[in-house]
Amino acid sequence: MLFSITFKVKATEYTFRVKVINDGTNLREGTGSNTQRIDTLDKFDYYEMVSNTLYIDTNNNSKCSKGWYNIIYYTGKTGYVCADDVEVINSYAKDTATPTSQCEQDLKTAGFPSSYWGGLCSLKETHKNWNFQAINTNLEWSYAVEKESTCGKNFIQSSIYDKTFLDSSCTLTSPGNYVAPSQKGVAYYMDPRNFFTEKYIFQFLDQSYDASLKSIYPETIRSIIAPTKFYEAHKDKGIVDIIAKITSASPIAMASRIRNELGNGTSLENLWRGVYPNYEGYYNFYNWGVSDSCVRDYGTTLCGLKKAKEYNWYGIETAIINGADTIAASYIQVGQYTNYFQKFNLVPTTISKRFTHQYMTNLPGPMSESKISYDTYVKNNLLDINLNFKIPVFNNMDTPIVNSSNGAIESEANGLGNIDIATIITSSGYSYSNGYLLGAKENTDVSDIKEAIEAVGGSNSASIQNQDGVTVTSGAVATGFKITIANSNGSQSLTIVVKGDSSGDGKINALDLLQVQKYILGTYTLEGASSIAADPSGDGKINALDLLQIQKQILGTYTIS
Repeated sequence: MLFSITFKVKATEYTFRVKVINDGTNLREGTGSNTQRIDTLDKFDYYEMVSNTLYIDTNNNSKCSKGWYNIIYYTGKTGYVCADDVEVINSYAKDTATPTSQCEQDLKTAGFPSSYWGGLCSLKETHKNWNFQAINTNLEWSYAVEKESTCGKNFIQSSIYDKTFLDSSCTLTSPGNYVAPSQKGVAYYMDPRNFFTEKYIFQFLDQSYDASLKSIYPETIRSIIAPTKFYEAHKDKGIVDIIAKITSASPIAMASRIRNELGNGTSLENLWRGVYPNYEGYYNFYNWGVSDSCVRDYGTTLCGLKKAKEYNWYGIETAIINGADTIAASYIQVGQYTNYFQKFNLVPTTISKRFTHQYMTNLPGPMSESKISYDTYVKNNLLDINLNFKIPVFNNMDTPIVNSSNGAIESEANGLGNIDIATIITSSGYSYSNGYLLGAKENTDVSDIKEAIEAVGGSNSASIQNQDGVTVTSGAVATGFKITIANSNGSQSLTIVVKGDSSGDGKINALDLLQVQKYILGTYTLEGASSIAADPSGDGKINALDLLQIQKQILGTYTIS
């Protein structure tokens, strides 16, 4: 692992940490270079100190002239580092301190509590052009951690070194050996103070478009994606210049997102090659819409390509530009403007979406993407340009986070009862709009919809009724069916729409074609769910394009999505 500090607030005036300043720094069992080496530490990583005591070198300063510091490496495991290889960073453990420097005064004026000052001032000393903006969440720290610790909201690798970061009481898992994290695990990754290092501060970098950086975008993008297989496959098609055309968000951030989502190899090549049967020419460079529940049911390839077809991401340029526009509209432009806020939605434009609408379930995800961004800025000598970091601030952050006897604090049925209905629907692979459930395809069995909804969490239940109000448990769903979703927050009834099935018989056939044709001619009326079903193109109009799509669906040459 690239880090080892556990969330811990000391009952002392200061919190002491060391920043590693040399690559390959040795961590040893004792205060001498002849003692057993535990591991090597990476440059710019931070570690908590047992104390700020400087221990004399047992080899008479033969290889460590300043002495040794005792640091916490794993939980309950300590080691010693040579003071020549680290820099001591101290900050206030309580957020009631008085500034003692201009940097601390500036940060206090900006809204940062004193426990943030040590790490941020250390960064500011090296990077004068960096700007730190405090984003006040107006949330109690313990409350925010509790809400993010709900079973099923986040996942972490089961092999993580610190087993106190795992929650055995939550049995939900995610593909790839991911399991539920404990409150302490969630608190570690949510606490901004654990990431005030050059490598990990980039998870707070504002991802908005910056026209002043336009000239550096192409080569920076190239350096990000050059080591990947998808770059090799598409470099002759101008993929670098295409990404550089993005204006709805930072092209650098989007290039980092693409690489992080697709990886360097070919494991997800079906999403970027554009040759998968029945999805030729469609691309999903951002792995967008590939939810855990969808992957469990259909696999990553079909989930990603179905979403690409739904958004009409046909062709490389359309997929990259429109994909970035979708991410920007869904996240960056509604207050989730950093990797951190895309993972932890704490200050949304719509307060009802707080703790929902989160880009990923991978708990360390922002840290991983931050490392990619940092490496890119270093490689392109961009660390000294003006960069804006938006960093969350909570109330009472000195409140200790302790795992309960049952692991993460949960509400009834694994804590998923407090998820709003819209989020349950989108998490299940369907979509929600103005009282309608969308995304059900022709010949979808009602049991599949019910199971997908209920799979999001044990406290969710779904009941489906046909147009006559009779509860059905099997058979093809049709436009006009009702689904009632309930959890501990209450219940909500929605009308199901099957795009193309305007007649409501569960099939896309000549009757639907006739109804749409007569509607266009002005001799027939379509209302409510039927009018939405008659608009398979999704442009808000019932016209010749919809007629053509329904006709091609009937002929088997097109699939309405």
